[in-house]
Amino acid sequence: MIQRIQTIYLLLSAGISAGLIYVFHLWTNKEGLKIFADDINYVFALFLVSAFFSIAAVFIYKNRQTQFVLGRLNILLNFILLGFFVYQSLNVSGEADVSEKGIGILLPILSIVLLVLANKAIKKDEDLVKSVDRLR
Repeated sequence: MIQRIQTIYLLLSAGISAGLIYVFHLWTNKEGLKIFADDINYVFALFLVSAFFSIAAVFIYKNRQTQFVLGRLNILLNFILLGFFVYQSLNVSGEADVSEKGIGILLPILSIVLLVLANKAIKKDEDLVKSVDRLR
């Protein structure tokens, strides 16, 4: 059902992945320019795919198993984003492209936490339905 707690978690995750990437910068380069997610095409695409997976999982509430799998894929996608950000910020070739980290690097972590909470609630609903089916 749409009025479940996992819907709130999934919508918050979609809001972080699609909305906050325009508000918080990822890092500041050595020239002093703030780099946002939409400045790097593949990072921007990964954030939008993550938001799409979250929105799609909201509307697939009748098929909880698919909803759970979409949540897992979304968590994996956010770990890939986080790994890219860690790699980019720890680049040790002299003066790196990243001279000052922004709070936008933490957005995948927030999204992962919300997606884990959503998957936990989806699993709880699935277990509840299975227990009711056993009583029939």
